[in-house]
Amino acid sequence: MKVLVIGGGAREHALCRSLSLDPDVTALHCAPGNAGIAEVAQLHPVDALDGAAVARLATELEARLVVVGPEAPLVAGVADAVRDAGIACFGPSAEAARLEGSKAFAKDVMAAASVPTGRSYVCTTPEEIDKALDAFGAPFVVKDDGLAAGKGVVVTDDLAAARAHALACGRVVIEEFLDGPEVSLFAITDGRTVLPLRPAQDFKRALDGDEGPNTGGMGAYSPLPWADPKLVDEVLETVLQPTVDELRRRGTPFSGLLYAGLAITGRGVRVIEFNARFGDPETQVVLARLRTPLAGVLLAAAEGRLADLPELVWRDDAAVTVVVASHNYPDTPRTGDPIEGLADVVAQDAPDAYVLHAGTRLADDGGTVLSAGGRVLSVTATGKDLAQARERAYAAVGRIRLDGSQHRTDIARRAAEAPEA
Repeated sequence: MKVLVIGGGAREHALCRSLSLDPDVTALHCAPGNAGIAEVAQLHPVDALDGAAVARLATELEARLVVVGPEAPLVAGVADAVRDAGIACFGPSAEAARLEGSKAFAKDVMAAASVPTGRSYVCTTPEEIDKALDAFGAPFVVKDDGLAAGKGVVVTDDLAAARAHALACGRVVIEEFLDGPEVSLFAITDGRTVLPLRPAQDFKRALDGDEGPNTGGMGAYSPLPWADPKLVDEVLETVLQPTVDELRRRGTPFSGLLYAGLAITGRGVRVIEFNARFGDPETQVVLARLRTPLAGVLLAAAEGRLADLPELVWRDDAAVTVVVASHNYPDTPRTGDPIEGLADVVAQDAPDAYVLHAGTRLADDGGTVLSAGGRVLSVTATGKDLAQARERAYAAVGRIRLDGSQHRTDIARRAAEAPEA
């Protein structure tokens, strides 16, 4: 089948890599893509937020399946435009994507579906903000109601900083702080059947030891040897299926990738937030462990046939992803720097370690890869356990040269050293 992937980050590179290895995929296209995706898919210039343009491209390519990667096109209704053109699309409608596009909407859905989550207030005035902050106390959790590319959340003990962020956002959700480790669990759904994937844990803070500002994610790993073996079944029963059922009840069925960000608290599992698409960098480690060919699963979800599929098959290997970010990320990242050593990773580590591009582009010479964003690339490695996967990932990161770049050195360290902790 011909497949078109929309987007140009590391998540889309991971998707394209998996799809390129699928024997059922006869042609793979990506729009707009990046320098790394160009190695496995044919790139096309397109405005990813323009549903008509995306649908037109998919029609011209005679694509059997379109996969919309990022959240902004989903909220903008790109998946709707593709479906209206008669092409199967993996990705929720604009209405269903409000689950990510509006924190307040997500809280309303969770309340209706009795999904466990933190107590919260939706605030639009300074008076409401002050009342909510006073009600919960520190640590303060303030979330921009709309899309913010993973950086609209402030968690701080500083009341002034929390209030300033809330006032800058306009409409915010202020909620109680949820203690305990965080887990990301993806599920593929066609609006009725829900197919959970394997859980992962990501690292959102910029610096080692979970210090520094929030980012879009600096690394991830899977499996989680410390997690309850019943975790996935519990989340499916109490979070994922009820949410999908509630959205269908409202007449806005959710078809695509439902991403639950969870906190494992002393009172049980609580939902921190929902996303309406694959997450970055967790996608990199989850797909690295998936043995079942991806295209058929995504197509079955797009066509409402998930119940007919056999169980997914997974590798026993562990996977670790380390993100390499540009100088001064996440504040004002520097771009345009040459990236060297990429070929060394391919030559020495493949297939145990490989590079997935995010913020990259080709220089005018057509051969030099330049940084073009905050999170520039990620290195994903697999191994018999987390310790080996981690060793391979960091060995590969050490071969990449990008002036002023930064990366965390403690991704998966605790889980690898004390797996039962």
